[in-house]
Amino acid sequence: MDSQVMPREQLGVCAEGNLHSVYLMFNANENIESDMRPCVANIAQYIFELADQYSDSAFNGFVAIGANYWDTLYPNARPSQLKPFPAMNKGTRDAPAIEYDLFVHIRCDRFDILHLVANEVNQMFEGLVELVDEERGFRFLDARDLTGFVDGTENPKGRSRQEVALVAEEDLQFKGGSYIHVQKFAHNLSKWNRLPVKKQEDVIGRTKVDNIEYASQDKPLTSHIKRVNLKDSEGKSMEILRQSMPYGSVKEQGLMFISTCRNSVNFEKMLESMVYGDSEGNHDHLMHFTQALTGSSFFAPSLDFMIKAE
Repeated sequence: MDSQVMPREQLGVCAEGNLHSVYLMFNANENIESDMRPCVANIAQYIFELADQYSDSAFNGFVAIGANYWDTLYPNARPSQLKPFPAMNKGTRDAPAIEYDLFVHIRCDRFDILHLVANEVNQMFEGLVELVDEERGFRFLDARDLTGFVDGTENPKGRSRQEVALVAEEDLQFKGGSYIHVQKFAHNLSKWNRLPVKKQEDVIGRTKVDNIEYASQDKPLTSHIKRVNLKDSEGKSMEILRQSMPYGSVKEQGLMFISTCRNSVNFEKMLESMVYGDSEGNHDHLMHFTQALTGSSFFAPSLDFMIKAE
């Protein structure tokens, strides 16, 4: 592969936000890899082409392969940092690991199109997989989490989205791919809503209504922003691109958190900072109001990788 040419990325990895989303988690049947490889490539190509057909509704999506299934599907090469989800637990703070073989994520500004495509994808997989989990996400107000705070404010903008989310020269065979981490968080909104707004703002580290980040010296060490705004050993910001959206019903609701990144380290360090905290025990107090129900690790290869691997 020419190191100067970026393979075609799956468009949903770096796309801007949408009004609606669908999350499909599959486990593969046994001994079907020779059929699965072309099927995965066909589904990824189908999703890629639908972005043109439904461009007025900003359709996009991606197909990602689970860390524990990768070697079964693609035994000849593995992304250098792909590993199972880093389960963590400290006190009442739990980040469990529940792995899936395949993850199909589609987003659009029209829910009817998503419903149509989700059924088509499920039909294309017929006989090869079991649909294990499904969720529908939605934009809440002006891109806020159900806690009432704007979500994704720290996301990279413009071309920086690709620079943060897509593997480049560091792993040439997987250039244009992305490490995907998914967590389904169920919020305890009744507990959260009993908290005075100023205390909510202290938990997050920014104001609620007008979304202004606290000055550095004013941020509690236990605030969410303080815990996830990290720097590496060279003083560079450890960034991820978040593709998260609220999900759920009155009975259970929360955030479908998705991290896309050119490495797996940044997400893992952020999760450690949230769950375990710093040397003084300052952990993320937002975790007092939400519970991670799942944690899954995937890699979303470039479209060209999947087609070539058929």
